[in-house]
Amino acid sequence: MEIKQKKEKKEEIVRIYIMGREYKVPAGLTIMKAMEYAGYRFIRGCGCRGGFCGGCATVYRVKGDYKLRMALACQKTVEDGMYTSQIPFTPAEKPIYNLEELSPSVNVFLEYYPEIAKCVSCNTCTKACPQDLEVMDYVQAAIRGDIQEVAELSFDCIMCGLCAMRCPTEIVPYNVALLARRLYGKYVMPKAKHVEERIKEIESGKFDEEIRRLKETSMNNLKEMYEKREIEPE
Repeated sequence: MEIKQKKEKKEEIVRIYIMGREYKVPAGLTIMKAMEYAGYRFIRGCGCRGGFCGGCATVYRVKGDYKLRMALACQKTVEDGMYTSQIPFTPAEKPIYNLEELSPSVNVFLEYYPEIAKCVSCNTCTKACPQDLEVMDYVQAAIRGDIQEVAELSFDCIMCGLCAMRCPTEIVPYNVALLARRLYGKYVMPKAKHVEERIKEIESGKFDEEIRRLKETSMNNLKEMYEKREIEPE
């Protein structure tokens, strides 16, 4: 009887460059996991690891491709011949303002971010966004003074800074978007009645005793309470 031997599937290895140095890593890893495989230890710029914090912005090129591409290291998987550079922080000036003293006027964006008037509609910011947001569209909405549209189009912005790095007129779109969402939340969006009621309950001390008990509970009991908690249906 002929015995068939199983051949072990050879793990595919790709070659990448991290900060100019060559490494060989398993295919299928994200850039972040590939860096850890190569021996890097993250102490900052790793954040949520799920595409929510924007702390692992990465610029990369693939051999044979002239395009400079943008991604989050926690999301993008490695490619053979990939050259990467990590940029966990993008320097950007942010005007100081007091939200209580601002009004949701059509000129509020131009007052604090006059550079948006220089937008040339090149759409480079949109192409750089790892969240696939229509960045240029909300910059144009800011020029028109449409607070609600800016807030809605930028709702999923994680402020990674890649749009600002690519803008040829040096606009910082994510800061413009942040102002829009703050204004929208304070002046445009209807107030949530249940939130106001809960704040009153907290201020009245309704939950003080429960909080005291939780603070005095052991870690093991807290874990058990958490695992047995009643979860709201989706």
